[in-house]
Amino acid sequence: MPYATVNGVRLFYTDSGSGIPVLFLHGWGTSGRVWDAQVADLAADHRVVTVDWRGCGRSDHPATGNTTATNVTDILALMDQLGLRRPWLAGSSIGATFALEAALAAPERVAGVVSINGPGHWPSQGMAGALRSLGAALAADRPAALAEWVPRWFAPAADPALAEQTVQQILQSGAFIDELFAESSLQDPRATIGRLRVPAVFVHGRLDTEIPLEVSRDLAALAPYGEFHAIEQAGHMPHQEQPALVNALIRTALTRTALARQAASTLPTTTGPS
Repeated sequence: MPYATVNGVRLFYTDSGSGIPVLFLHGWGTSGRVWDAQVADLAADHRVVTVDWRGCGRSDHPATGNTTATNVTDILALMDQLGLRRPWLAGSSIGATFALEAALAAPERVAGVVSINGPGHWPSQGMAGALRSLGAALAADRPAALAEWVPRWFAPAADPALAEQTVQQILQSGAFIDELFAESSLQDPRATIGRLRVPAVFVHGRLDTEIPLEVSRDLAALAPYGEFHAIEQAGHMPHQEQPALVNALIRTALTRTALARQAASTLPTTTGPS
């Protein structure tokens, strides 16, 4: 099984295909398995990497370092270890936060970002209190809290097995990742998104009951190279609920990068005045 040790933590990853690279970052408590439909499609003609970030899935579950800043450091170090040259970063939920923050920190190392139902300015959306209550419920009875909460991530028409699988993934992750809730409740990326120097595709399930659709729409409008797409009949996990639509959007972004790189490679070399 492939592992990379970064910042003293072993991270499990998968690495498939070749071509323009894309690194997938899952949401809170889940794992790289949530991207199975993306790997199956995109690895045919792209290099597709998934990772279980620290505290989740098959990676180490350290008691410390469960912050956005540390996860961003992990991601950039993993890119170095795997030789990922200017990948697209595709993140779901808080994984989208990691992707955006990595692109802000090192725009020269990232080709672009796909943010899927990413969080943002939760306090102004009245989410801070809900996050505190959720943290308390998880501390009191984690399995029961997850069984009540996770099914709401999915639209009513979604396969119930998706929620069941998601609960099991979260139960296999470490409880230390709950530290991210306190940080998320204070998050407001509107102050920094205007400095994003790479293309950013904001995708959001219209039926998401966890993070309002307006969050992604607002951030897309503030990002210099942002675009917004709503996924109908999807909730908080459109990459699992409507994978074909999400894959098509990711493919479009990757194709733009391929065309831009091809055009750059055919530009004449300037040798000075004749």
